[in-house]
Amino acid sequence: MALLLQSPVARIRRIVGRPLGLPSPLAGRTVLVTGASSGIGEATALAVGRAGATVLLVARRADELDRVRRAIEDAGGRAAAYSCDLTDGDAVDALVARALEEHGAVDYLVNNAGRSIRRSLELTQDRFHDFERTMAINYFGPVRLTMGLLPAMRAQGFGHVVNVLSWGVQMKAPKFSAYLASKSALDTWSRIAGRETYGDGVTFTNIRFSLIRTAMSAPTEAYAGRGASPERAAARVLRALEDRPVTVKHPRRRRRRAGQHPGAARQRLAVPPLRQDVPRLRGGPGQLDLGPITRNVIPLGSAIEASRPKGESSAGITCEPPSSTAVAIAASVSGTWT
Repeated sequence: MALLLQSPVARIRRIVGRPLGLPSPLAGRTVLVTGASSGIGEATALAVGRAGATVLLVARRADELDRVRRAIEDAGGRAAAYSCDLTDGDAVDALVARALEEHGAVDYLVNNAGRSIRRSLELTQDRFHDFERTMAINYFGPVRLTMGLLPAMRAQGFGHVVNVLSWGVQMKAPKFSAYLASKSALDTWSRIAGRETYGDGVTFTNIRFSLIRTAMSAPTEAYAGRGASPERAAARVLRALEDRPVTVKHPRRRRRRAGQHPGAARQRLAVPPLRQDVPRLRGGPGQLDLGPITRNVIPLGSAIEASRPKGESSAGITCEPPSSTAVAIAASVSGTWT
């Protein structure tokens, strides 16, 4: 029951605790952050250090890790740096063993390290290694690291894993097949893992970020000057660590006119008008136009009834035969395809 109330209790604690100066739930905990040498990882490590946690910094570039470690320590925090290539399975296993030996169980894990590739399928025809490289760092690396740290988390009855993903997992953007396939794999794996470890006090959060201004997005000219800052992204990671929600999705921007009811725009977008080829039922002196699509207006049975030849309606209503599109729409609304 306590774990069920974790997120709402954390929100209340944040609202009440700030004026009272209460410490963050991360204070005194051990947090491992991958990809901590730059971008979202660096900003997250600095934020976690300010929250009072011991930060374990993981990335390939040892010199950059030392720079981040010094910045955390200069601000009064505690940090340790571990240079590791997360695509090397043996190196990941050695990292897990060293971290557990030196710090005991890792309380929080942020799987942030990753690689993005923006390339169409046509240009990827002879580049199968694009898929292998993205799966290696975006999926196999974090899964192996998480699996290595899970036994200690479950043994102590506490642990939380935050995965830095992309909102492309929701929208399936073209030219990102290799990148989004690997991120989707980690998204799905973590949702399943979270269900299996929930009873042991270990939870998972998948954060689906939109564009963030980092070195990873810099090579794409179309993204120049666009996206949120790494610091803003790190603030959301920090909140996910404290609140432990299941998913943090890309926030939707809603525009509405002055004086308009908040739900009006949403209803207008969610209920589009029917095309002209959708059947109309006629009965008596008037004409009944089915109007917009809703779950209650066009049940599957009505579509089947409307598909009878003209003059054969068992309900005494003459019908114009519908198009195949109309039948398919009605079937999908009722949850069944014909």
